[in-house]
Amino acid sequence: LGWIGPERPKMVAVQASGCAPLVRAFDQGAEQAEPWADPSTEASGLCVPRSLADFLILRLLRESKGKAVAVEEAEIQQAVREIAATEGLLVAPEAAAAYAGYKRLLEEKFLERNESVVVFLTGSGYKYLDQFGSWSVE
Repeated sequence: LGWIGPERPKMVAVQASGCAPLVRAFDQGAEQAEPWADPSTEASGLCVPRSLADFLILRLLRESKGKAVAVEEAEIQQAVREIAATEGLLVAPEAAAAYAGYKRLLEEKFLERNESVVVFLTGSGYKYLDQFGSWSVE
């Protein structure tokens, strides 16, 4: 649509630390991601030990001067709670992982607070209600 002109935003991939093949490959400078052995995360949509387009994703991250980041399960759970408390939205752990990644990148100073950032929160937490009940309350 021409809204942003020739500039392109930094792209970021967020994965759960228990299944982060793209993060590992990005950090190692690899062109493709090796399959993740024994993947584990409560965010079932992020439990992807091998992605078909890994080489394209890694290329896009690098060309956009972006990054790949892995977040811990506790960060995902906290993000679900924070989004619910502040925005009134019950999001899925996959969506919460994106927000947790955003917060991590702010802490690392990869992103600045005054930057325009889009975080996609596409999953509903309603399909995780049984799982949420097993999370510890802080």
